[in-house]
Amino acid sequence: MVRLVRSGVNQREVARRYKVSLSTVSNWVKHSAGQRLDRVDFADSKPGRAWNRTPKRMEQRIISLRAKLRDHSILGEYGARAIQAALASAGDNQALPSVITIHRVLHRYGMLDAARRVRRSAPPKGWYLPAVLAGDADLDCFDFIEDLKIAEGPLVSVLTAKSLHAGSADAWVMPQRSADQAARCLLQRWQRDGLPNYAQFDNDTIFQGAHQFADTVGRISRLCLALDVIPVFVAPFEHGMQNLIEGFNALWQAKVWQRYRVASAQELQLRSDRYIEADRLRRRAQAEQAPARRRLPSGFKLDLQARLRGQMIYIRRTDPRGRVHLLGQTFHVSQDWLHRLVRCEVDFDRHVIHCFALRRRVPQEQPLLTEIPYWRPHKPFKGAP
Repeated sequence: MVRLVRSGVNQREVARRYKVSLSTVSNWVKHSAGQRLDRVDFADSKPGRAWNRTPKRMEQRIISLRAKLRDHSILGEYGARAIQAALASAGDNQALPSVITIHRVLHRYGMLDAARRVRRSAPPKGWYLPAVLAGDADLDCFDFIEDLKIAEGPLVSVLTAKSLHAGSADAWVMPQRSADQAARCLLQRWQRDGLPNYAQFDNDTIFQGAHQFADTVGRISRLCLALDVIPVFVAPFEHGMQNLIEGFNALWQAKVWQRYRVASAQELQLRSDRYIEADRLRRRAQAEQAPARRRLPSGFKLDLQARLRGQMIYIRRTDPRGRVHLLGQTFHVSQDWLHRLVRCEVDFDRHVIHCFALRRRVPQEQPLLTEIPYWRPHKPFKGAP
């Protein structure tokens, strides 16, 4: 390196070429200044102790104080703060090191007892549904972006959709949210793309139905059950399960809503349609490799008064007593599975609820916890037809 510098190569270029710091090259050049390279003792080029490092005497005192406090402290405290307090009580106020300095000294000598937090990788998307995790089924996620204010115009909401494996997205601008209009949007999407195996929603009443009455199943849920699509309602405030649709919501707002100034909901829809078309074109190869979808039955018409058939899934977290709340009722799952995630599969054909244990650390293992008998009374749908 010194030979290259003496030949005219810039020190920064030499440091980049040999993957060392610029200060290392500069130190070696100064150390060998005015000498032949074959007579320079490069072993003596190591810099000395940093000028601002804690004195050796103070480091030894910190180490000895830690050992003393660990063995004789009444409180049993021998960390950085306890050592600083002991130094202050001994009258060393002039050169009293800070808490972070004491911590660094302890770290330098390997005297920290606290274990570092283990960071585990997140589970794959859709891990709580075995068929989706295996890649045998696709999942459509739906959500609302609420209260977007058009300049000198009305407030609007946007219903968004995103499929997990196919990656196809949609967005519909609505002057006012309603379950009926949302159902029309779902039918429009599934008419074009085909029916997924699962449709995921949050716990909004637009999707799930009223919360204050037991055994209530809303319009969107009935639409999914009529088409043999399993509706999935994820647990509120659970991280990760809504990342797919929440990520698309943020992307749509950045690339459409915040990018253009629109004067009406119709103009916003046109801008959104252009973006969705371009996004689908980019993800065409991904959509071709996704699991196959069923066609929407021709002439399909939703009967809101028909008896419920099929399954609904609720992802819930048990309470301190091992219970979960769904369908306006509370069900006991397991006394040994407290504050943990469960997948509750409501089977309307067999009149039973199967509850499976979920763990992010081992997403492939989902043992059955319990079977709960559940007979839903046939309640007529009271919404608008």
